[in-house]
Amino acid sequence: MGRIVALMDDLFFQMKVLETAKHLGLELKVATNGDALLALLEPAPSLVIVDLNARSQPLAAIERVRAAQKDLRVIGFLSHVQRDLAAQAQAAGCNEVMPRSAFTENLSAILSAAKA
Repeated sequence: MGRIVALMDDLFFQMKVLETAKHLGLELKVATNGDALLALLEPAPSLVIVDLNARSQPLAAIERVRAAQKDLRVIGFLSHVQRDLAAQAQAAGCNEVMPRSAFTENLSAILSAAKA
């Protein structure tokens, strides 16, 4: 079973992602801060998802994930107009940064890729 961890503090959106993961037969663990996210990295997940608009310093969390597990796939999502934040997230270690709308639209495909 693929294992995914996420940093999100939007409860409504968490439920959407959790339901999609469950439907796909994937395990999803959600953290609401960087310390909790780091605690979820063992065993190593196949994907890390970060809400770049989370209130708990998501960029610092990405840097810490990168320091702990440099080869993990990290996807961040944000409001489509936040170009500076997208650049900062990539500099912090996100493999991909996408607008929340694209993340939502492609959620099943993104999570399914973590099964491998």
